[in-house]
Amino acid sequence: MKQYRVAIINVTGYIGAEVARLLHGHPGVRIVSVTGRSEAGKKLGKVMPHLSDIDLTIEAEHGEADLVFSSLPHKASADACAPLVRKGIKVVDLSADFRLKDAAEYPRWYDFTHPAPELLPAAVYGLTELRRSEVAAASLVANPGCYPTSAVLALAPALKAGLIGPDVVVDSKSGVSGAGRSPSLGTHYAEVNESVAAYALEGHRHLPEIIQELGAFHTGGPVSVTFVPHLVPMTRGILSSCYAPLVKGRIAGGQQGTAELLHFYREFYKDEPFVKIVDAPPQTKQTWGSNLCLLYPAVDPRADRLIVISCIDNLVKGGAGQAIQNMNLMLGFPETTGLQALPVYP
Repeated sequence: MKQYRVAIINVTGYIGAEVARLLHGHPGVRIVSVTGRSEAGKKLGKVMPHLSDIDLTIEAEHGEADLVFSSLPHKASADACAPLVRKGIKVVDLSADFRLKDAAEYPRWYDFTHPAPELLPAAVYGLTELRRSEVAAASLVANPGCYPTSAVLALAPALKAGLIGPDVVVDSKSGVSGAGRSPSLGTHYAEVNESVAAYALEGHRHLPEIIQELGAFHTGGPVSVTFVPHLVPMTRGILSSCYAPLVKGRIAGGQQGTAELLHFYREFYKDEPFVKIVDAPPQTKQTWGSNLCLLYPAVDPRADRLIVISCIDNLVKGGAGQAIQNMNLMLGFPETTGLQALPVYP
């Protein structure tokens, strides 16, 4: 198997460190460069002891590579990625900087004017299960957000098949690692422990991403999304409870409807190695450390509504694992390479 050189920009964040951890056992790539400006000059193992087997020094700037992962914050990532793409280097961007197709959305949701709007049309939204052929041919992949990954995988099949109307609700709970590694009062242990809090009710930054991607699977006009994220006192994981009205006559009610939905979802995702349709509502603990998305669709017969429960590890399928899944396609490897580890339990 041919080996490619990869670099990781901002390895000292949770996502960058997770990319390094997962890539360490990948037979087709060699990590040749890692950056982290605040820790530049230090051995990676000194800063991240669990990565001490990766014998690299953290640099201020990355070296030459065949593919670069960027886990910088928004705006900074676009500034770093654009020159690489123009040089013909393949890039997987784990920030939000190339996810939205409309450059006008960036000042509204991310408070900056996009520095490379000409690259947005060519950037492929890297939800691999739904964009596989596009990802394989891409030079620039916009890795999806963690919340959108859970929501879009849950609802896209039903929207595409016309089983539900376009007015959907996504209620998501996330572990604290989704807020990143930089300390803040809102993620301080004493503030988060034994507490659950809703936030960003006026509109979370992942909302336009969810609307954009779900809209691609609905032919009858725009999709209306109510998205309410919650912070829960755990390290990893996202559980999204997704709701939408069923189109009358498309599916039975009650237990028969749930059986039909399970069959439909299993057929839709039957060839997908990382999306599993389960027989009972899944738990976030069942995905820890893995690239799996667990889905459980059901029918609420009283409200004539679809319910889909979706669980992922926000740092793996919601971040680093999805990025490596995309990298595998971009470099011609089997999609599952380096990602076959089962979840950690308990």
